[in-house]
Amino acid sequence: MEGLGWRRVCFSVLCVVLLLRPAAAIRFVIDREECFSHNVEYEGDTVHVSFVVIKAETPWHYSEEGVDLVVKDPNGAQVHDSRDKTSDKFEFIVQKRGVHRFCFTNKSPYHETIDFDVHVGHFSYFEQHAKDEHFAPLFEQIAKLDEALYNIQFEQHWLEAQTDRQAILNENMSRRAVHKALFESAALIAASVIQVYLLRRLFERKLGSSRV
Repeated sequence: MEGLGWRRVCFSVLCVVLLLRPAAAIRFVIDREECFSHNVEYEGDTVHVSFVVIKAETPWHYSEEGVDLVVKDPNGAQVHDSRDKTSDKFEFIVQKRGVHRFCFTNKSPYHETIDFDVHVGHFSYFEQHAKDEHFAPLFEQIAKLDEALYNIQFEQHWLEAQTDRQAILNENMSRRAVHKALFESAALIAASVIQVYLLRRLFERKLGSSRV
């Protein structure tokens, strides 16, 4: 019974910790510039960031120019700068707690769909207020497990976004290849028709001149 009670306590604490973890993942369409804010409550936390340019508004557009992402801390100081990238994944240590801004800039004339993910890794060292000396190590291990689970989730989201981008690119390339083949076939048929028409005109002229 005592072991069962410990399991229940561990499970309850783990569920509460997972529900309180700060993370955000969105997929949005950008025209020129879009900014997002994310509050980081503790200095020294590690912020994991990833983004992937999924697709453009037109299937005929394909470019490796990418977008720009500038990250600024609550004081307006630049923390990170990504330029002309279709995808990026990085992390930084928070020097100043508060609201951080993530601003994307699209230099393309087309609207772009971007998958954006932010995960704040916070590891708490629990003070031992209870008499049982095993509580603090238990909470520490739960926090480590929580961080490992969120890192796995972060990586999975990154890979899914990359897979979506590649699938859309492959579909667009296949569509362009089919359209190109149809266009080339139509051009070949048109050229053949013109050649037949010119040959008939040439023979008709020769027959007409020979009769005269």
